[in-house]
Amino acid sequence: MRELILKMSMSLDGFVGGPKGEIEWVFSGDQEAIAWSVETVENASLHIMGSRTFKDMAAFWPTSTQAFAPPMNLIPKAVFSRRGQAILKAAGATRALEDAQTDAGISHSGQLQPGAQSWSEAYVASGDLADEIAKLKAGDGKPILAHGGAAFARSLVAEALVDQYVLLVHPVVLGRGLPIFSEITAQRRLKLVSSKTFPGGAVAQIYRPA
Repeated sequence: MRELILKMSMSLDGFVGGPKGEIEWVFSGDQEAIAWSVETVENASLHIMGSRTFKDMAAFWPTSTQAFAPPMNLIPKAVFSRRGQAILKAAGATRALEDAQTDAGISHSGQLQPGAQSWSEAYVASGDLADEIAKLKAGDGKPILAHGGAAFARSLVAEALVDQYVLLVHPVVLGRGLPIFSEITAQRRLKLVSSKTFPGGAVAQIYRPA
């Protein structure tokens, strides 16, 4: 059985994006935080995400030369979408991602990188969320890594499908934004597995259900 890890960047006040999905603050991590994140992303046998995040990533990673690009392109993907196979042809960055890239000075090579075709070969999960996750967990190997976005992560949390939370908490307060724990109907206790502080002020916190 594979475990499901939810990896999210989060503000100090518990949001994973601004009110309109703004994420420019996510790209301000220091090199040690980036190296830690890359190692986390590499240690997966499958990347899963919601349809909006899939569209962003499928438009971004195939031509990216960033450190995250090899594991994001080469490791298999699954996208959760009611649109069926049509989602595989719908790649296109959202305005929030485009603005964040501009603010961070991120550019692309313009050339397809190794593994780029994997985005068009992603498994499309269009059935019941819990059933689809159970099927994916039934495989052997490294963990499944869930990337969000906020609505998809919120659903995974609400249905108690997450085996481990990997949260990179950034030293920023948004005031308002997109939460992922807002649909929990009863208190849940988590156990802190590890915590690591980076020079830029971000803190990686890993939790498991208690």
